[in-house]
Order: sequence, then C-alpha cells, then structure tokens
Amino acid sequence: MFSLTPKRIGIDLGTANTLVYLVGEGIVLNEPTVVAVTAEENRVVAVGREAKEMLGRTPGNVVALRPLRDGVIADYTITEAMLSYFIDKACGHSRFFKPEVMVCIPSGVTQVERRAVLDATMSAGARVAYLIDEPLAAAIGAKIPIAQPAGHMIVNIGGGSTESAVISLGGVVVHSSVRVAGNKIDEAIASYIKKKFNLLVGETTAEQIKIEISNAVIEEEEKKTGGKMMEIRGRDNISGLPRTIELHEAQVNEAIRAVLMEIIQGPKTVLEQCPPELASDIIDKGIVMSGGTSLLRNFDKLMTQVTGVPCHVAEEALLCVVRGTGVAMENIELYKRSINKR
Repeated sequence: MFSLTPKRIGIDLGTANTLVYLVGEGIVLNEPTVVAVTAEENRVVAVGREAKEMLGRTPGNVVALRPLRDGVIADYTITEAMLSYFIDKACGHSRFFKPEVMVCIPSGVTQVERRAVLDATMSAGARVAYLIDEPLAAAIGAKIPIAQPAGHMIVNIGGGSTESAVISLGGVVVHSSVRVAGNKIDEAIASYIKKKFNLLVGETTAEQIKIEISNAVIEEEEKKTGGKMMEIRGRDNISGLPRTIELHEAQVNEAIRAVLMEIIQGPKTVLEQCPPELASDIIDKGIVMSGGTSLLRNFDKLMTQVTGVPCHVAEEALLCVVRGTGVAMENIELYKRSINKR
C-alpha cells in the first residue's frame, strides 16, 4: 500500500545511538549508531543493534565502526548508507513520496559539518532536509516553555558531545559545545583498568561498567567499603591470557572524575557568559539535564555542587532530543526561525 502523503521524520543522529520519530506515530526506532562494513569493498553488512554486537568481535574481512565522532560525521559514505537504512526502516520501502526529514546536530558544529549532514540526508532519500540545534530540540522534548521571555538552561550530555545552552523567547542566547561526553567516560574506564590492573577490556565492557557501577559522587560510607562490585573479564596485558578482576564503585569514580569535571566545564562557561537577568531566572528554575550520560548515578548532584545551581534530570532523558525534533517537525512554522532547510 502506497502512502499518498509524504511522511515526516525527526532523527536524533547521535554518536552512540540514533533515534527516529515518525510524525503521527511517535518514536519508531532506537538503535546504536554502528555500521559493519566489508574491509575491501566498503559494502554495508549490518546496521544498528546487529552491528553493535559485532564491535570488537569481527573477522578480518569485516569492520564494525561508528560513522559519527564527537557528534559530527566522520565517515560520509557510511553515514549516508546508515541514514538510508533508518529512513527505509521507519517509512517502509513502499512509499510514493520521499519523506521530509529533520536531523538534530550539536550547536557547535561548523558550516561545513552542517552541510555534510544536509547532503547525507538528501542523498539518503529525503525530499526536504531540515537541521535543528541539539539544545533547542532537547529543551522542547523536556517540555521546557522555551517561548517565554525567561531564561531556561538545558545541558544535553550524549555520547560524543555535551551541549549546554540558555534559551529564551524560542531561541538560543548563549551556548557551549564540549566534545567530551559518554564515550570519553568509557575510554577513561578502559584506560584506568589497563593502568591499574594490566588488563585490556573492550569498549562494550567499559560501557557496561559505566552503566552498572559508575557513580559521580561517592559518600564516606562507600569510600570505606568501595561501594558496589562487579567482576570484569579481559585479556592480561603481560601474559596475553584471559583474566578476571573485581572492580569497585569507588575505583570507577576515581577513573571518571577528571572526565566528569571536563563535561561540567561546558555548563560553567555558559553560566559565566549568561546575561544577568537570565542568570537570575536560571537560579530560580535550575538546570535541566538530558541525554543518556546525564543518567549516570548522582551526576546531577555533582553538577549542583560544582556550579552552585540546582540541577535535575529531565523525564526520559534519553528521548528528549528525538521527541523535541519530532515536535519541531510537527510544528515547523513555530520553530522556523531556529531551523536550517535544504
């Protein structure tokens, strides 16, 4: 059955996960931003969840990779193939018209990087491509009343970048984009385990550690006991043989502390540049945190301690950006000031 009206799609093209919102249906897709390709012909073998399971486990002729780095396109051809796959999966192959697609991008990207996303979206099968800034989409998705003449601050911490912005009257007043986020936390954990235990672990294991036992603020009681414990399996760096170790919450905190402080530097910069009137609004309302990495245990607590401004995590933080992109796609006239079109 052919659809006679063009479908409208909102895509949160993240470094770690890509989420797709179909107008009229809601979120229809949430898959890892990973593509598996053949080494010689660069032919796509698998995309999304199936490809993520191959990370670090592929034979020599297949490579599983992330086509986005720090929130921007690192490999154009593979990003295009991945977008095409996600658009087909969301709309179905039997469509009469090409869909209208809105893609969300970090606010700190250059004009060249913006153009690359627009071109890749058009080549992947879109009829019209729109771009929306990540902090604005996150604020809309977190149900912040952005049209009011009052200051609202959003910090979206994803896999590749941390986007902080003060929004007033439907537009971004001050913003900061730091290319440090969830992936750098994974790297810090893997590097700590290598240094302290001489054990090599892959990025999937490091991510699992982050999700299960990482904690941004360690209480005195946990310092004494070490907090939660997890068994980690990896390859010994000296003997080259598999080995198991025990890793504690306090040790993970030590591993990720420096990266967390780097992430918080983004919101601090925005607060320093914020006009005084809006700064007083933000102290009243607090900072809203969204994105997958904001779900790290006690991260809101640590940010409150460092910035001195109350912080809280938005409801369904992982879905804020894609929801906001979908809402902006539904009400394109309302948000047209803040959208780039191709």
